[in-house]
Amino acid sequence: MATASPCTQVCTLDAESGWCLGCLRSIDEIAAWGALDDAGKRRVLAALPSRRVAVLGSGIQADERPA
Repeated sequence: MATASPCTQVCTLDAESGWCLGCLRSIDEIAAWGALDDAGKRRVLAALPSRRVAVLGSGIQADERPA
């Protein structure tokens, strides 16, 4: 089974972090997603929980809808 995208359709890049406030990926990660193999996608997904903590801790509003 293919690894699903974490996109939440809230596509707003935070100027400070460079991460999308919906899915917490960088623009480079978003652009590369379709070409990444499952291992690459899992690496990106593994980074998202710590980014969510960083974003929520900074007071930036991240989308809390499940992916």
